[in-house]
Amino acid sequence: MRAVSYAQFGGPEVLHVADVPVPEPGQGQVRVRVAASVVHPVDLMVRSGRFPAPLPAGLPYTPGWDVAGSIDAVGPSVEEFTIGDEVIGFSPWLQTTVGAHAEYVVLDAAWLTSAPTGVPATETATLPTNGLAAAQALDLLALPAGSAVLVTGAAGQAGGFVLALARATGLHATGLAGADDREFVESLGAAFLSRADDPTGTFDAVIDLAVIGPSLLDLIRDSGGYVAASPPLRPEPVRGIRTFALEVLPDGSRLSELVKLVTSGDIPLRVADVYPFADAAAAHDRLARGGVRGGVVIVP
Repeated sequence: MRAVSYAQFGGPEVLHVADVPVPEPGQGQVRVRVAASVVHPVDLMVRSGRFPAPLPAGLPYTPGWDVAGSIDAVGPSVEEFTIGDEVIGFSPWLQTTVGAHAEYVVLDAAWLTSAPTGVPATETATLPTNGLAAAQALDLLALPAGSAVLVTGAAGQAGGFVLALARATGLHATGLAGADDREFVESLGAAFLSRADDPTGTFDAVIDLAVIGPSLLDLIRDSGGYVAASPPLRPEPVRGIRTFALEVLPDGSRLSELVKLVTSGDIPLRVADVYPFADAAAAHDRLARGGVRGGVVIVP
């Protein structure tokens, strides 16, 4: 099968399309014929060798966290899916070095859920990683309805999902973003703060997707909550503020709840650009230039 791969760290030019063996599903696993996946900023860090955590030994890597596609084969003990089912899911590919930028990928069935009906795969592929990141960030905080939460990087993919989920769960969200993003932030029922200004206000919690850092703790009430974008960025608690680090985990059940919100129109899906495997380097370049408002999608 064809897969996007790299055998050394470096710039986008290290990406190429390789022929690799078709994987076989094991116990509790399924094989998905991939229709679409997404490139994320962390992919650029891993590819360049700048990821701030240990990486699996043994290049080459096939990246790809998100998968949208159809079940192609079913392993033993899988009862919830049959061949032909349309699914989406999250692949923690750094555990295996084989991700979803491939024609086929094998995943645990528990990591998948049924895709929303009638939505193109290029759109549904934008949901798993960033949708789960948003949901799990809010789960960590466990805020009661009516709480006030500040979201930095609010116009990004994960940030937009946080705003949508906050509205759906009765939270009062404020989104920190660029001036051009005011309309988008407010369309999700959130108050808007410009990132050109120092953020102000008092909040029950902050989800810091833009990596502004510990200075935001000054905006959180005593015993509030703070979620950092990754474990190395988690600050030490002060004034009883609970601090967490976001580590996205595969969760088909949680993803199923997000699919319901997509179907009901509560969560919008955004696509910025779509690239074939052969143009993976261009997809990485597009994301590196910044200003992306929607998923940078890779298709076979």
